[in-house]
Amino acid sequence: MESRRLGRTGERIPTIGMGTWRVGVYATLSEKAAQVKALRRGMELGCTLIDSAEMYADGRSEEVVAEAVGGDRKDVFLATKVSPENLHHDDVIEACSRSLRRLKTSYIDLYQVHWPNTKVPIRETMTAMEELVRDGKIRYIGVSNFSVGQTAEARAALPKSELVSNQVEYSLSSRKVEADILPYCEREKLTLIAYTPLARGNVPAAAVPQAVCRRYNLTPIQAMLNWVTRSESVAAIPKSSDIKHLEENAASVSVRFTEDEYRLFGTA
Repeated sequence: MESRRLGRTGERIPTIGMGTWRVGVYATLSEKAAQVKALRRGMELGCTLIDSAEMYADGRSEEVVAEAVGGDRKDVFLATKVSPENLHHDDVIEACSRSLRRLKTSYIDLYQVHWPNTKVPIRETMTAMEELVRDGKIRYIGVSNFSVGQTAEARAALPKSELVSNQVEYSLSSRKVEADILPYCEREKLTLIAYTPLARGNVPAAAVPQAVCRRYNLTPIQAMLNWVTRSESVAAIPKSSDIKHLEENAASVSVRFTEDEYRLFGTA
């Protein structure tokens, strides 16, 4: 699996990880077992960046992730997110403790603010985040769905730590981040973690150049993931509980297109 540098750190994360939205939503134990099996297969394929959130399935997503990871903790880069209603200082600390219990781990690799909350000062939230780093409960600090201005404010509020990432929606059919957030991340050496990189399957087939797919023997899904992660600053976390789709995702960055070929995407 291709890897990318995380922010300005020396940490390497896989270019293709796994998102876990809807993981933890199940009606039977067999459905839960299938989710665990899929996550484990993804780990085997090198998709060892697993991203969750306390709000996913009311915390059950983190519990399923914990079951899938089991004794392989050191081989997995665990990311999760604190909800916007929990961004006051003490609430951040308590939310992190709950996530640690659900994930059955002593530390979280990347702890992210899920959404900004305009009613809570970013500095207050970041102060709590730095305390979590100091206490060894988290290793790195990230944000999600933050504007450039909010990201810059969060960075300025971290005197002792680096902000390493901003997780935002980015796909062939959702390219708003190219206007400012992606250039900012590239310039400031932050990692952009792309969620919903396959646009929930809502990308017109004509937007994916078939000639490129044929040349590299890739499916349109693989070509889209390859395109999304064409910048060294971007990693993607497609969500899939289907093992065949996970295998397809993991193989999407086995080759790289030329700059001219990348420019063909979305031109239809």
